[in-house]
Amino acid sequence: MAETRVHDRTAAGPRADDVFQFWWLHDARWYQGVLKRFGQDAANEINAEAVKFVARRVAAWHVRSNPVTRDGLTPDELAGHVAAALRLMGTGTMSEVTQQVLDEDSFETVVSKSFALRMLRAAGTLDGYDCPCLELRAGWFEGLRVDVEDSCVECQRTGGEVCRFRAELRRAPESL
Repeated sequence: MAETRVHDRTAAGPRADDVFQFWWLHDARWYQGVLKRFGQDAANEINAEAVKFVARRVAAWHVRSNPVTRDGLTPDELAGHVAAALRLMGTGTMSEVTQQVLDEDSFETVVSKSFALRMLRAAGTLDGYDCPCLELRAGWFEGLRVDVEDSCVECQRTGGEVCRFRAELRRAPESL
């Protein structure tokens, strides 16, 4: 009898894409379970709390190796730290995100492809879902220990072409 060989992709270790997608699959099943047992409001509330917690921890972890200079921090530098935190939570194939500096105090983040929204749409639960994007970003800013006014300008879930966020650095008033 001839030996059958199966190509084992995991022999060299899992790819980051696979690990992230399995973890996000866990997150989706968890959300669906809370939704089914306790309702949409509870699922959205607990999801937002969990996302903020994880984002804060991810950003704080990032800061240990990549210190954030708060005095004189530019929007470009802050956008770079946000991009790094995002990379720690997923891969470039899961979402398409760009950052653009708007002026000396603000930058914009544009999400043109979202893994989370694609999965929610496939599960049939997109309609009642409250995006925790601002909580996610608030967690990043807390973990980076920066004071930011952040807002959602446009959202794909509610009919926007992209998800667009505007972050403005709050600066301490200069002493006279």
